[in-house]
Amino acid sequence: MNTNKLKAYAPKARLAFMEAVTKRAAFLGLYADRIAEMTIDGDSAVIEGRVFTRQQGQQRAQLVKRIEELGTNNDKFVLKDGFNQFINETAFTWFNRLTAIRYMEVNEYLDHGFRVLSKSEGAQFGEGFEILGSAADVADDLGLNKESIIDMVLDGNKEEELYRTILLGQCHQLSEAMSFMFEKLDNATELLLPDNLTKTDSILKDLVNDIPEDNWREIEVIGWLYQFYISEHKDAVIGKVVKREDIPAATQLFTPNWIVKYLVQNSLGRQWLATYPDSELKEKMEYYITPAEQSDDVIEQLKAITPTSIDPEQIKVLDPACGSGHILVEVYEVLREIYLERGYRSREIPELILTKNIYGLDIDDRAAQMAAFAVLMKAREDDKRIFSRDIKLNIRSIQSTENLNINQLWADLDLDGNQKTGSMGDLFAEPQLELVEASAENKVYLDLLRYLKEQFIDAKNLGSLIEVDSQHLESLATLQEKLTDKEQGSEPTTKEAAEVLLPIVGQAIVLATKYDVAVANPPYMGSKGMNTALKDFAKKSFPNSKSDLFAIFMERVFNFLKEDGYNAQVNMQSWMFLSSFESLRESLLDEKTIITMAHLGSKAFGQISGEVVQTTAWVLSKKYVRSYKPSFLNLTEGNEAAKKAAMIARLNLFSNNTQDDFKKIPGAPIAYWLSHPAIQTYSFGLLDRKLISDGSVKTGNNDKFLRNLWEVNAFEIGTNSKWRLHPKGGEYRKWYGNIDSVVLWTDCARKHYKSDHIARILDEKYWNLEGVSWSAISSGKPSFRLLDKAHVANNAALCIFPKNISVEVLLGYLNSSCFDYFVKVNTQTVNYLVGDIQRVPYKELLDSNIVEHVREAIEISRNDWNSQETALEFKAHQLIDSKYASSSSIADNIYKIINISNENAKTLKCIQTSINTIFVKHLGLEHLIATDVNIESIKLRSNTNGEIEDSIVSKVVCSFISYFLGNTFGRYSLDRSGLIYAHSGNNGFKELVVEGAYKTFPADDDGIVPLADEEWLFDDDATTRFREFVKTVWGEEHLQENIDFVAESLCLDAIKPKKGESSMDTIRRYFSTQFFKDHLKTYKKRPIYWLFSSGKEKAFECLVYLHRYNEGTLSRMRTEYVTPLMGKLESRKNILNDSKATASGAELRAIDKELKTIDKKQAELVKFDEELKHLAEMKITLDLDDGVKVNYGKFGNLLSDVKAIHGKVPEKIK
Repeated sequence: MNTNKLKAYAPKARLAFMEAVTKRAAFLGLYADRIAEMTIDGDSAVIEGRVFTRQQGQQRAQLVKRIEELGTNNDKFVLKDGFNQFINETAFTWFNRLTAIRYMEVNEYLDHGFRVLSKSEGAQFGEGFEILGSAADVADDLGLNKESIIDMVLDGNKEEELYRTILLGQCHQLSEAMSFMFEKLDNATELLLPDNLTKTDSILKDLVNDIPEDNWREIEVIGWLYQFYISEHKDAVIGKVVKREDIPAATQLFTPNWIVKYLVQNSLGRQWLATYPDSELKEKMEYYITPAEQSDDVIEQLKAITPTSIDPEQIKVLDPACGSGHILVEVYEVLREIYLERGYRSREIPELILTKNIYGLDIDDRAAQMAAFAVLMKAREDDKRIFSRDIKLNIRSIQSTENLNINQLWADLDLDGNQKTGSMGDLFAEPQLELVEASAENKVYLDLLRYLKEQFIDAKNLGSLIEVDSQHLESLATLQEKLTDKEQGSEPTTKEAAEVLLPIVGQAIVLATKYDVAVANPPYMGSKGMNTALKDFAKKSFPNSKSDLFAIFMERVFNFLKEDGYNAQVNMQSWMFLSSFESLRESLLDEKTIITMAHLGSKAFGQISGEVVQTTAWVLSKKYVRSYKPSFLNLTEGNEAAKKAAMIARLNLFSNNTQDDFKKIPGAPIAYWLSHPAIQTYSFGLLDRKLISDGSVKTGNNDKFLRNLWEVNAFEIGTNSKWRLHPKGGEYRKWYGNIDSVVLWTDCARKHYKSDHIARILDEKYWNLEGVSWSAISSGKPSFRLLDKAHVANNAALCIFPKNISVEVLLGYLNSSCFDYFVKVNTQTVNYLVGDIQRVPYKELLDSNIVEHVREAIEISRNDWNSQETALEFKAHQLIDSKYASSSSIADNIYKIINISNENAKTLKCIQTSINTIFVKHLGLEHLIATDVNIESIKLRSNTNGEIEDSIVSKVVCSFISYFLGNTFGRYSLDRSGLIYAHSGNNGFKELVVEGAYKTFPADDDGIVPLADEEWLFDDDATTRFREFVKTVWGEEHLQENIDFVAESLCLDAIKPKKGESSMDTIRRYFSTQFFKDHLKTYKKRPIYWLFSSGKEKAFECLVYLHRYNEGTLSRMRTEYVTPLMGKLESRKNILNDSKATASGAELRAIDKELKTIDKKQAELVKFDEELKHLAEMKITLDLDDGVKVNYGKFGNLLSDVKAIHGKVPEKIK
């Protein structure tokens, strides 16, 4: 089914239905901030001047009571909360009813045969309603006053009233078969049926027009609509502590049909095939996984627990979190085949399945309605008379007893026959502690009701997790019969009491019953999302699985089962691997049997993107079978369609291990893909004995204590300096790198890290050790890097230190394919924690080749990392490095750079392959673990897999332009390698000039470099100086060739080519339009070259080097650049005006266009100059330690991209 239209319609419909119901509520005097007074006058009720019938007034009172119930929590009533929940549930109720009618009319399930919401098949809303043309004919069928209907038809002006009457009549008529969804006659919710049903703004319009009729022919449309209807509500509550009323929205997830089939066919279907192995059912179950070949001992155990025959009418299947009923529909399909196989008549099967086999529970009233509707519609496919058979479904929405007064209810129920006819007491008020007696015969039922009262007080929070002792089952069944008799009686007090208690007893029966099979997609909710009551319940009742609701359901469902029952679920894969579920795994492996599992990974639910939701579907037997070999499917690769196809083809099927083998692995992870030799590897011991860890540094306030290394004074970075290099994770990169942050390392800062309740610091003995670091969160495989003695790792870049092993061997093993293979055993999430590393097996290795290989890999990676100017150890751009720059042609040098980088990548590939081979052979796993390395996985900056790519060439040229600016500002120099000036306030710069640090290419004397979009504006703009720089480095002879190549390279990827543009103009355009964008990206929105800009017209723009900014910079900018520029613009304007006298038509238009541009620039420049003058007089100073984010915000609108860079002001360093 294509769900795109459903996904677009349902969230929109939710808002429309809520708005329509809110308007209708206002008509009844019901508001979020007040309830209007209602007065009764004879047979009339008056609300805000509007007159209603007395009966409508009584119905309105029921609505008020419902608002009060919903808004009361812990004896406190909040009208707004109650009203909002009331609107939400009423809108949902009408949405359910109307979608149900739409489904039935499209599938021709309405007894009278007419369409109610549309005209005919394929008709659009607005073309009319088929049923209106036969209103008189259906009046009797719908229990309506035929004369009244005919009068409205003949009137000709009462179409809206007529249609509303018929629609409500249809709902009343359907209530006879579907009281769970449709209201009985005079139910209060009919007052809130939205208005304007026949008008162009009707809520029916999109329901009919937006969803193709073909979608309505499949019952799963109901489930999809439900999921999409609540999607925005789910987004609003997810990630927070979830209130009781929000649990359904936070946890509902519609299960794809193929996963449902897998679960049902391998539980219910498998149970049938175990007794009847020659059954034709097997051929009809596409997703049934044939069991692996078992040992003789296992076969004997299975024989002992397999019944010799099964009565289909005795099979009981439960979905304890049934949602919209998708799973139960598939259960129905398999049961139908079972009944047919046993010779039952087709006509009798639907009623048997609905009344004897299928059971469902949910905490969401609307979901349970839809589930009941879905299975009833499935039955209607097989039995046209099913609606008339008075079917009592075993699908329940679990109700709370919080507000029930059992004493009053018991008295009104009068099972002992002691009470005279009278008025009802308050059934829902808090009970008065009065003595209520029961006869010896009926005392068991009073005690039972009191027991149920306590069990179900928090039912809307705990749902199916509540347990009802099966010993009460017989008494519950008898009590249900007694209540049913009372409900059908004529005494109103007794009747109402029975109606209140029947749902409570009914849900207790479902909870106390034992089942052959339970199938579920349970709610997913980590402990952080649980409210206090739910969290406390989890800790007390389910200590092994308390971390997540899905795991709690794993345990809970076994208690629903008979001793040989099957538990089939799809849930999060985390229980298979994480240490927090170790006790749960151990208990399952010791006491239950894994029959089959489809490890789905991410993207199995097509509506959910990303890697966070990673799932597994499985079937477990409650009975433990020693040495059983489960069947596992690895479906973790690809999207939903690929996974489905792989399951059908039985790809990646593993069935060699017994579940007892998993207990041989520390932590007992469900590592089904491990071979016996791989499992044997754990006997050598774990990696934890070869490493130590004391965590990482956590500042407690990164805005205050962390900086990018280029933000601060570079000469204050070091082991014993103010700032210390501080790896904090980053992208996939092995061996060395991802070092671009520093942490404050003063005595005061370290004291804070030790004392602050959030912050932490490593023990001092680890401060200067060599170790290994990696990114705590990864999008794929982990990658490990050397942690130098001068580094201290951030908590986003976890670290470990070697113990009785060289750092090279440790790093080599962690970056090997062996480690990749085994670490998946401990976690398949995007997080790699120290504990996951420690539990990987390791066999002692003494091989000097490993040390040499790793040192060479580190050296290649270190050189590659340091070739970028953001690295602290950057020396010079590769284009002027003698190792690469042997030619006077920039083009030749760039291609040489790329070729050398490709050779480095190939060398690193060979090194990593050798490392893999050594470890794989050492562990004896040559036929199991691959040693080859994909060249694409070698993450060097210019690795192009042997091809010269345009983007790489353009990128190298852009980085060279940035390096040129560094030389212009004095950050770098052609006369010295490395960082030359990165102090603050221009202090010490003149001394460097005197020393001759910038002899070959003089640095700018004021640290201000203008960017001009035209050549005549400045003599020393960035483009002009760039030309001089290229000339200085490679000479006059190749100057034009090199300038042309630079311009062409920029147009390959950085900027778009412009026809007829000269090379210098292309370079000038890059400086003016793109350089600062690239600079922000390179320096992670913490630029060192700041762009001062007059605004949109770019009348004046210049770059200022952060480290050379001083109190006089703004004054100099104004006197040396802005003021002269004003004069130049005016002069240019005069020249243009003078030339107009002799200009032709085209020339004249061009002159006028330029004059308009100058006018705009002049106006912009005047405004800029005013602000510049004001700030110059303030003599603003910068403290580098405050970071770019703070300092950039000190200049108002003079700077470009202030919002992107400045953002929220962090705390200053004191």
